[in-house]
Amino acid sequence: MEAQATATVKEALAALYHHPDDTIRTAADRWLQKFQHTLDAWQVADSLLHDESSNLETLMFCSQTLRSKVQRDFEELPSEAFRPLQDSLYGLLKKFNKGPPKVRTQICIAIAALAVHVPVEDWGGGGIVNWLGDEMKSQQEFIPSFLELLIILPQETSSYKIAARPERRNQFENDLCSSANVALSLLTACLGFDELKEQVLEGFASWLRFCHGITAATLASHPLVHTALSSLNTYQFLEAAVNVTSELIHFTVSRDSCGITEQFPLIQILIPHVMGLKEQLKDSSKDEEDVKAIARLFADMGDSYVDLIATGSGDAMQIVNALLEVTSHSEFDISSMTFNFWHHLKRNLTGRDSYTSCGSEVLIEAERNRRMQLFRPPFEVLVSLVSSRVEYPEDFHTFSEEDRRDFRYARYAVSDVLLDATDVLGGDSTLKILFMKLIQACGSGAEQNQNWQPLEAALFCIQAIAKSVSIEEKEILPQVMPLLPRFPHQEQLLQTVCSTIGAFSKWIDAAPAELPILPPLVDILNKGMSTSEDTAAAASVAFKYICEDCRGKFSGSLDGLFQIYHVAISGVGGYKVSSEDSLHLVEALSVVITTLPQDHARRALELICMPIINSLQEIIQQGESALQQVPARHLTIHIDRLSSIFSNVKLPEVVAEAVNRYWPTLKIIFDHRAWDTRTMESLCRSCKFAVRTCGRSMGITIGAMLLEIQTLYQQHNQSCFLYLSSEVIKIFGSDPSCASYLTCLIQTLFNHTIQLLRTIQDFTARPDIADDCFLLASRCIRYCPDLFVPTEIFPRLVDCAMAGVTIQHREACKSILCFLSDTFDLAKSPEGEKYRELINTIVLQRGATLARIMIASLTGALPSGRLEEVSYVLLSLSRAFGGNMLNWTRDCIALIPPQALTDSERSRFLTIISDASSGSSLGSLTDRFAEISEVCRRNKAVQDIVQAALQPHDLTFTLAPRHS
Repeated sequence: MEAQATATVKEALAALYHHPDDTIRTAADRWLQKFQHTLDAWQVADSLLHDESSNLETLMFCSQTLRSKVQRDFEELPSEAFRPLQDSLYGLLKKFNKGPPKVRTQICIAIAALAVHVPVEDWGGGGIVNWLGDEMKSQQEFIPSFLELLIILPQETSSYKIAARPERRNQFENDLCSSANVALSLLTACLGFDELKEQVLEGFASWLRFCHGITAATLASHPLVHTALSSLNTYQFLEAAVNVTSELIHFTVSRDSCGITEQFPLIQILIPHVMGLKEQLKDSSKDEEDVKAIARLFADMGDSYVDLIATGSGDAMQIVNALLEVTSHSEFDISSMTFNFWHHLKRNLTGRDSYTSCGSEVLIEAERNRRMQLFRPPFEVLVSLVSSRVEYPEDFHTFSEEDRRDFRYARYAVSDVLLDATDVLGGDSTLKILFMKLIQACGSGAEQNQNWQPLEAALFCIQAIAKSVSIEEKEILPQVMPLLPRFPHQEQLLQTVCSTIGAFSKWIDAAPAELPILPPLVDILNKGMSTSEDTAAAASVAFKYICEDCRGKFSGSLDGLFQIYHVAISGVGGYKVSSEDSLHLVEALSVVITTLPQDHARRALELICMPIINSLQEIIQQGESALQQVPARHLTIHIDRLSSIFSNVKLPEVVAEAVNRYWPTLKIIFDHRAWDTRTMESLCRSCKFAVRTCGRSMGITIGAMLLEIQTLYQQHNQSCFLYLSSEVIKIFGSDPSCASYLTCLIQTLFNHTIQLLRTIQDFTARPDIADDCFLLASRCIRYCPDLFVPTEIFPRLVDCAMAGVTIQHREACKSILCFLSDTFDLAKSPEGEKYRELINTIVLQRGATLARIMIASLTGALPSGRLEEVSYVLLSLSRAFGGNMLNWTRDCIALIPPQALTDSERSRFLTIISDASSGSSLGSLTDRFAEISEVCRRNKAVQDIVQAALQPHDLTFTLAPRHS
């Protein structure tokens, strides 16, 4: 059997790598992947690795197979198989001492995984590190292989590809910590081999995370530290030395360290060595990757020691100046490495927690002022340095979409740094620095459309800090705003000019009346709308902000605003405003209308709505056939504008009158396009905003609307009808006068939904309906439980939730879990006392199955990303049904075979449920639930065993795929 499997593997590998037919290669690949999960894979992979005739392709496949088998399928083997497996892997480690390197690495990972699985005693009592030390001393010819294993051991500890139980993984970490001195001794001994120096440094970097028991003073004088620091000035070992030094820096500030004072012996030798690399940052002859490595080291030093740096000592300011050198580097990838440091430094300087040791409020304020003044000059330099990073390159027009995305990211990153600087310098002071850049750019010929990039860059930075500039600023902005109309209408520059106008809308509103700022700025926005789609987008957003913040200044200029609006939404007149961006103009006019007296607002609202309604009626008047066939976009473009109006005109009675007036038009679209999901979603969104704005002012229109969606939902199954109903429940649920039609709504919608969602396959086919149904159910529990909980529909919906809770769709699953936890919480709450007996009856009848489903969800039926929500359902169920829940859980986990869950793990699970019943918080329980979840998901075989045991016969689960 083994010989046949071995021959088949060889044939499949030959086909995979050499067959000319893609179909054959794909089939071979699929077969090999499936083979790796079989029990035969152990022996076949091991045999072929020991076979001297195996080619490189075979060795690579078999080493990867054996590695993955040890990682995830070790439990397949009987306990007595450990020693033969260990011996075989050890033999392979020696066999591949001189290569191929990739094969040797796979063998090392396999041995490391084996060490994670088995207790320390299996390695001879001293653990794998002591065993490795003995082998290195007795068989020095194999030191390269042994050294690679020593490097890989700490790296693999955190690998969740290794299907070990959490307590075993934790024990292995403890074993490595206790072996750290032995590991460092072995690495030190290998320093005698010059050709192994790089690997030694790599191993030291790996092991530093486990050196908790070694003091900083001991490390400061350690030969490995001396070797790493002295190697910083070598070309050959720079990267490895940087990695070690970076880990040493992290070691001194790790949460396991004994405090920064105890780390000073090590810090005092690290900082000078790092600072000694400062000149290399400017060495143009150095390789760019080496410069990046050095820059990363400075950034690590700044981030790690920011609390020390913020004290402002002389040495600290030297580090700050060195980090400014990094920030000034011409390559953005290098300069941006320091951005986190400046952010953390800003937080330290401005945060109150940094000064608690000062004592009194007077001393705190004095120290804070001292530090802020001390760090003003570096932050002023920082503003000047980063502001040049946002200039458009000359060849920007040739950039690929990915390059353009990277450039946009760089500008966003610089914006964040500038905002950090304003917290230290103040927005107005930062503005002065950037204004000088703007003036310099103006003097460089930008007004003649030459060299516009510096001008645009300065202006971009100014608009980036707009929110930090006071609206009382009287020195700089009165000079900036008159400049804007004089700038050339180059596309990117005009786009930034428009964005700047929008960004300073609040200042423009507060500007002195004697400054005639607004009219010329509106003219610029008009120009932006007619230049290009990008400038039109920026101008539309700016126009919205101007109308929001300067609405009082527009009350006498409505005719001009309406003219802009009509030109934009009509699509004629030269504007390049997209339908999406036109919504900004609709919103802009809507907020202005809100400021008008009601009579004027009614007229203005009609004027803004009529072009929209007329466009819809033109389509309707073409006849039912035309309305059925018109593309959805031709309707939604207008309906979305109505949504914006209903959302932003904050005059309930005025909007309610408009909704009532236009309802016949909307109803026709409901009636004839109910099959069209996109149109219905747009129309329901519009109605949702109408309900939210008008509330109880809607009068009879709300009844007609609800009757419409009830009827159409039963015919067309559109989930948006459920979502709209959720909004109605939120607004009207507590109104007794609405009880009769809300009861009818609830009964109709839920009855129909339950018919649609009978099995997990139904849920998977209709995730949007599941999501919105249970969102609506939770709203009913919160806003109108009297209309929902005592009805016959409520227990049926609980059954429905049980059938669909293991749906893989994230939002639908969360809505179902939320409904279940809301139900259990209601039973426990004072407000739900009158429903307690009813809910108890419903849950007790279903408790055993419900608990089983939720435990299955915790242990693999749902993705691990649902862990917090599932944990909360288990918590709320335990709080409401403590003793019963403990019994249900005990019966449930008794079904799981012992190879998946040990007695101690069962006991621990029951303790968690007991603690949940006693009132433990979600935060304290989630991690404990996560451990049980990990145990049951540790590999596919175990997960399958658990799910097969827990799956109730009357429900079908869809298992979450396991991601390796």
